[in-house]
Amino acid sequence: MNNSLFHSLEGENIYFKGLSIHDLQEIHNYASDKDVSRFIGWNLMNTLNETCEHIEKMLKRESAGTHLYASIVQKSTQAIIGTAMIFNFDQEANQAEIGYVFHQDHWGMGYGTESVALMSDFAFKSLNLHKLHASVVDANIGSIRILEKNEYELEGRLKDHYFIEDKYYDALLFGKITKF
Repeated sequence: MNNSLFHSLEGENIYFKGLSIHDLQEIHNYASDKDVSRFIGWNLMNTLNETCEHIEKMLKRESAGTHLYASIVQKSTQAIIGTAMIFNFDQEANQAEIGYVFHQDHWGMGYGTESVALMSDFAFKSLNLHKLHASVVDANIGSIRILEKNEYELEGRLKDHYFIEDKYYDALLFGKITKF
């Protein structure tokens, strides 16, 4: 897997860079936000130490070749505003899952849409994947819109799949097949 290429993806308003423990505070700023972590599958990071352990786990996964992670940097401020990931690679079916998380201050500004476009283009052209997919909590309207803007199609629904804060939510399954 080409980690260095993934870490060098660049769009109009953002660019990717490799995860680093040196960026602990910036990552903790959104990893410790209850509203941010609510629907993404990460545990809420209450301390810098918890965030540090999480970053170390992500770095180990990436070095093992099972995941790709990148910090998403806003060009205008050089601030880390989120994390992009490609994971759950299925070599036989030639597909993988994507995910993304953003600091709440940067929601609704197009950075998610741009990040998914960069990841999709990379996965289809550089990794030669046939399909990408994402699983989204049905209440996460922003994430659903990001996928739809990137031409991901709703492929299914898993009823009461997530149990978050004493409530059940459906999982919406989105997919995109390469056109290349």
